[in-house]
Amino acid sequence: MMVEKKNLTPVLYALIMLGVFLLASFTANGQTLKKAFKFATFYTAVNGGNSIADQDVWSVTHGGLQNEIIETPFDYSVTFGVRKIARFGYENRANVFYNGTEKSYSDAATIGKVKGFEFLFEADWRRQQGKNFLDQSHFLRYVAKNWIAKVEYVQDGFADVSYFEGSQRGRLNINDRLSVNIGVAQRISEPYGYDALAEWMLPNGTLHYTNLAIQEGYVIEFDGQGGVEYCDPLGRCVATNSEVWEAVVIPDVLNDYIARKRSELPDQWNHSLVVGYDYYKYSKKFWVHTWGSVMPYHLSTGGEYSYFEATEGEQWIDYAGGLIFGWRLNKSLGVFLEGKYNKYWNREWHGFSVGLNYVIL
Repeated sequence: MMVEKKNLTPVLYALIMLGVFLLASFTANGQTLKKAFKFATFYTAVNGGNSIADQDVWSVTHGGLQNEIIETPFDYSVTFGVRKIARFGYENRANVFYNGTEKSYSDAATIGKVKGFEFLFEADWRRQQGKNFLDQSHFLRYVAKNWIAKVEYVQDGFADVSYFEGSQRGRLNINDRLSVNIGVAQRISEPYGYDALAEWMLPNGTLHYTNLAIQEGYVIEFDGQGGVEYCDPLGRCVATNSEVWEAVVIPDVLNDYIARKRSELPDQWNHSLVVGYDYYKYSKKFWVHTWGSVMPYHLSTGGEYSYFEATEGEQWIDYAGGLIFGWRLNKSLGVFLEGKYNKYWNREWHGFSVGLNYVIL
């Protein structure tokens, strides 16, 4: 059962992005809308493959051995996007075409390779190991000599996090490699920190999941001879033993319940101080690109579901950063390390890649 969140956040973020983009496109350095899209790439792709193998679940009922097979459909992704982001010196176009599987950690950097406007709009619908996810990454960024403005929307379905963020920062260039920035950030998100299962916790710390499932419309029927059927709200049999019920059905019940409860709550505004830095040094044999942003102070808006409720009124620290490092030690050997890390509202998501290349001459 899918729960649709009804709020105006996507509409709000779309209108803000469109307004900022159109306004700046026509005013920044005399740039026209046509020039703003010059060299931009529109792309769409479908990728797929097999998933994990089907699982056998064995149980004993009525004195006999029964087998249920948990089937996992194939994995796939459908990607749509448009991007205009100048590549850094260490980046190369390995593929002739964009197919939606590319990962460029530098897209998350506060400052791009060039001044002016850059943008990315990408949506990726995925099914992975039988679970459906929607990933979105959209941003508009304008970099000037002494200031930075950025609006973005991020949704990571696998990490279960989504938010809209806008930031305005002053920029101080220490030298041609290092700059620091400070400003304010505004974020809109669902009420992270809200515990939808708190009312179902028993005094011993366990969860009363069976009663929760019954409240959600599930039915448990016993035949009087040791057999049992577990039926969903539509009357369909979803399990015939407790093993499948607890291992397969209950996690879906809890996920749907949490999603529904969260969708019923209003989105929350977060106003924060943000401090950051960017460092970029490149040569053909050695390069370092690193960036980071820290939000150490947040304005309390007094909302009922504010994250301050989860921290009992205390301040917290949100941060994000990335590192891209490469070193060609000689003509044959090279090492690399790249990745990014985010922690917002005590939710973490990250990615990394590390390795070496050796060419036999």
